[in-house]
Amino acid sequence: MKLPDFPWDLLAPYGEKAKKYPGGFIDLSQGTPVDPTPKFIQERLSQVSNSPGYPVTGGTEELRQGIRQWAIKNLGVSGEFDVLPSIGSKEFIALLPTFLQSKKILYPKVAYPTYQVSGMMASAQVLPVEIDANTWPTADLAWLNSPSNPTGQVQNETELAACISWARKNNAIVASDECYLSFATDAKSILAIANGDNTGLLAIHSLSKRSNLAGYRAGFVVGDVKLIDRIRQVRKHAGLMTPLPVQQVMVTALADEQHVKEQVARYDRRRQILKAALMSKGFKIEYSHAGLYIWCSRGEDGYKTVDYFANLGILVTPGAFYGSDQFIRIALTATDENISQAAQRISA
Repeated sequence: MKLPDFPWDLLAPYGEKAKKYPGGFIDLSQGTPVDPTPKFIQERLSQVSNSPGYPVTGGTEELRQGIRQWAIKNLGVSGEFDVLPSIGSKEFIALLPTFLQSKKILYPKVAYPTYQVSGMMASAQVLPVEIDANTWPTADLAWLNSPSNPTGQVQNETELAACISWARKNNAIVASDECYLSFATDAKSILAIANGDNTGLLAIHSLSKRSNLAGYRAGFVVGDVKLIDRIRQVRKHAGLMTPLPVQQVMVTALADEQHVKEQVARYDRRRQILKAALMSKGFKIEYSHAGLYIWCSRGEDGYKTVDYFANLGILVTPGAFYGSDQFIRIALTATDENISQAAQRISA
């Protein structure tokens, strides 16, 4: 098995060029949060830091109840379902096809590369597909990502319902990566569309972006009871356990939505500032109303646009990393000061 080169290595020359800009380097390439972890969460971690024993793979009862209540309230899940903590969402995404022993996997044509890599790690056949599930071939696992990384596109209820219909027809599994759901007012969880029948459905979530907990590696999955039990058993053998202090912090973070609303507002402000600057220079912006990114193009090869930004001391990501050669992805995960500086450089 030959995995693709880790894409960020290809950005290094552009990063070096951008760092030579006399006004200072601004990194808008990676979606890593820069705003502080909320103080009340940091304080909770300090309180529960004594943890000499092994944690439980399936999560403490307090965490399981916390996730269940959050999922009912925020995802609209009903019917029979189970929950499972994970070590962030990327770990779960990368290993899910291996857990399931998947043979044929579908993933969005423009997407986070880990969906493709996860299938390759499991020696499965992987096929890129359009959003419309009515066009999908047969497979045993399909990935969704709404709101999308990198585009910010949100799939509507009709599109999600078609995905569920495809799963039922093919006796397949749909894994919906919903880690940006908190950043879109119009986004629905696939579990809300399932109307209480969660068979074959998994919704993957993360606290990395919504609570600025990327460094804690705090994620979870909600969905089909039998599937989650099957995955839990494999994880027990593999020793894949969310650290107990992180589990206890997750309970605290999931019980509070105010800090999430404040973070959503920060990203919305940054999005509007950058969008105005980009549009003033004729950039074409697609979707980009949800998630943490702006997906845009100057109608040229994406690497040429990356070089354009490097000349301004700004590092962005080429769309080629995600399956689209003419677009770039600009992350909103920078300080307000850096976002304003970037907008000024673009406008000037």
